[in-house]
Amino acid sequence: MRKRFFTVLICLIALCLSSFAQHKKSGRKANAASGPLPDKALMQKIWDGWSTLDPSNVAQYYAKGDHPFFDIAPLKYNSWEEYQTGVVKVLAGFKSAKFTVNDDVQIHPHGDLVWATSTVKEDATMKAGNKHEMATIRWTVIWEKVNGNWLIVHEHISEPLQ
Repeated sequence: MRKRFFTVLICLIALCLSSFAQHKKSGRKANAASGPLPDKALMQKIWDGWSTLDPSNVAQYYAKGDHPFFDIAPLKYNSWEEYQTGVVKVLAGFKSAKFTVNDDVQIHPHGDLVWATSTVKEDATMKAGNKHEMATIRWTVIWEKVNGNWLIVHEHISEPLQ
């Protein structure tokens, strides 16, 4: 009986001590990335680059390789390289453009990913007939932290049918 008592006592002590043991913390928090996150200022900087009508002015913000980008026209690009080449044809019809990120920006960080949404005011002049075009477009963007830089790995631009 005495032997059984000591066995149970040792088990209880071991159990109590194990509950006080600390788990080793990983050096990374699940919902936080180091360094400054993408913000409205960066979003406007990207659209200022698009306002030049030259995609090489925004190339630094986009991840290279196999990433889908949805634009107003055409429907889809499968990589930044395809996007950069294809959008030149679309932008060739513009004489000038100004894009302004509106105040409805929402930014959602999650580890090494950040997704954001906003509406963007477009004020453009077309080459054909000097036609003035104004619109509000929707923008959803996903950044991934790659080698210390926030790069766009997915983007969706659309204009409501009105």
